[in-house]
Parts: sequence; structure tokens; C-alpha cells
Amino acid sequence: MAKTHQNEVLKLARKLGVLRPRDLQSVGVPRVYLKQLMERGELLKTGRGLYVVAGATLTENHSLAEAAKLSPKGVICLLSALRFHGLTTENPAEVWIAIPRGARPPKSGAPALRVARFSGRMMTEGVQRHVIQGVSVPVYCVAKTVADCFRFRNRIGVNIAVEALRDAWRDKKATSEELWHHAKVCRVLKVMRPYFDSLA
Repeated sequence: MAKTHQNEVLKLARKLGVLRPRDLQSVGVPRVYLKQLMERGELLKTGRGLYVVAGATLTENHSLAEAAKLSPKGVICLLSALRFHGLTTENPAEVWIAIPRGARPPKSGAPALRVARFSGRMMTEGVQRHVIQGVSVPVYCVAKTVADCFRFRNRIGVNIAVEALRDAWRDKKATSEELWHHAKVCRVLKVMRPYFDSLA
């Protein structure tokens, strides 16, 4: 029976990419098997309540998959989204994640999370899903990320926002229509316009 349960856990971990203890409820396996598999070196604990199969190839975006598991209502945003889209050379030490205003921030040790609170259309527009390490991870699209950077320019720096706009435009990762749309949603049209006019 123990062997069967261990095999179920490993099978689920391979399928999900990143396993949480609560995921075991779906297959009716007690959590004690996580510890047994870790002791045998078949599972690795990569963060608080996060496990992967030993030997799994971890990409540079692995922390985004972990963040999505820790915060199911969250969306990867700002510096982490810029990095994901190849629009910055900065490698943030924390994963930036947007959560709905009023939602409780997820507890985290690893990966470290930097929470930004969004509401209404600013939370829901421009979300794209990408599969990372077998996990469906919500990430804001390029145009929404650029607009968010201007909205949060006091937290991340106006230089980063301007660089993101310039690179997105130069590399044709966002159209002017997409950029204007998300600038309106994020209420930063007036702030972005002079920078955009200098590019056009």
C-alpha cells in the first residue's frame, strides 16, 4: 500500500510540475508520504509547501510556477513580468505578483513574493496563461506590464518603465493600440504619452 501511495505522489508531482500538500487530497493520499519520499531523495522541497520530483529540470522561470501555486488568484506582474517577456536585464530577487485588493497575501519563504494590489479591470485585463514546469501561470501581457510599470513608477523607478516602453516598441512586442488601451485601463495615458511620442 505504501509503495502504491508513493507512486501516486510521484505521478501527481510529475503531472503538476510543482506539488503542494493539498494536491494529495485529489488522489486520497496522506501527506506523510511527502516526507518519506523526501527522505528517500525522490522529492525535493523547493519552498514552503512546494515539492518537485528529484532530478526535474528547473528553468529560470521556476520561481514563477511556484508563485502561481502559492497564490492561485495572483498574476505575475511588474519586474517579474518584464523579465519573463525579455524586457529587462534586471533579475528581481523577489517574484512580483498582483493580487486583488482585499485579498490576503500568500505566505511565502521561498520564493520571496513582492505583492502589488490591483482592482477592477487593472487586475483582470491583459492576463495571459503560460505553462511553466507543467504549471499554468498567469502573466500580464507586454502592453499591460508596460502600463503597470508607469503606474508603479514610484516603486520600481521611472527609468525601468521608460526602458520597458522603448524595448517593447522597438522589438515589436506590443502595438500602439495595445499600449494605449492598457495605458487607459491603468490611468497612465498622460504620463506615458510624452515618452511614447518621442518613440513614434
